[in-house]
Amino acid sequence: MDTVSNQFSEADTILPSLPPATQAQIIRSNQKDLQHVTQLREQISDVARNYLGSRWLHRREAELELAINVLYSTVTSLRATQTLGEEYVGMWAYDSATRLLPSRKLRAALILLPTLPSYISSKLNSRAPGSSSLHTYLRALPAIVETAVEVNLALFYLTGTYYNLTKRVLGVRHISNMLPDPNARPPSYSFLGILMCIRILHRLYTLLDKQLKSLEPPPPVQPTNTLALSDSQDLLIPRDTDIQQHRYIDSRRVTEILQKQDETSEISPDAERDEFTSLHVAGIHPGLRAGRRCALCLEERTATTSTECGHLFCWSCIVGWGDEKAECPLCRQSLKTTRLLPVYNL
Repeated sequence: MDTVSNQFSEADTILPSLPPATQAQIIRSNQKDLQHVTQLREQISDVARNYLGSRWLHRREAELELAINVLYSTVTSLRATQTLGEEYVGMWAYDSATRLLPSRKLRAALILLPTLPSYISSKLNSRAPGSSSLHTYLRALPAIVETAVEVNLALFYLTGTYYNLTKRVLGVRHISNMLPDPNARPPSYSFLGILMCIRILHRLYTLLDKQLKSLEPPPPVQPTNTLALSDSQDLLIPRDTDIQQHRYIDSRRVTEILQKQDETSEISPDAERDEFTSLHVAGIHPGLRAGRRCALCLEERTATTSTECGHLFCWSCIVGWGDEKAECPLCRQSLKTTRLLPVYNL
């Protein structure tokens, strides 16, 4: 504790005499922190997959991502005064309002603000009614935050301060313990900032154009063609546009299937109530049912899906695996999620 307090008191006295951190230092620091977080995520995901299965990992992906980010920030920023990236480049964060090191409350806010609100909004979005105004706002919130982050990054490239949006809101800046070389000219990132501004303006123009077109009255709906069979019976023949708008898979509309998947968000783990198979699973001999086990979740398969190499898995398991590793988990053959085949009779 004495060592930490000495570091704080020493830093408090030398803050006014240290130069501000350069753009290159801030960028390298954030890249280093991102590298450590990525490595930590991969290691924890491998352990969770080995002990809990891919299905559990797929269901708890958001919670695991939140826990990893909070864990890394807690053991670096909250307990100490520097992250690994800041220590790597020789940089210190400080409160621009007090010219002192950030307080514990300010560091806690730096940890929770980038992660907790997005997690809560995603959970509320999945539970809010689809027709409510809250659901509409929550659906638009990620795009608003993403645009704000891009605007902040463009301002950083132009001005050289506040790489992180949260630090801009809280007024946290950086100083460097390395004196600048008077004979060297620091690199400029203004061109990147100009390019990002152009992209943001183009996106804003596209959004406004789309909104203006949505306010225009829709074109009149033309009636469907009819073929008279008799005086009391007509055969309705849909137009080509109707056929293109309503595509079918096994006599079911694609829009209905997608809507049902959005509502359920995951396939039922009970194989006997699996609606994606034509088998009467309860009537299968127990010895044969043992062979229907998925190699990823170690449970009886639901929504059986075949890879190009012929191995069978649960749909949710193999899709979650394919998003992370483009290879079959059994034979290591190349795997493309667009070539997975649902199997209804195995």
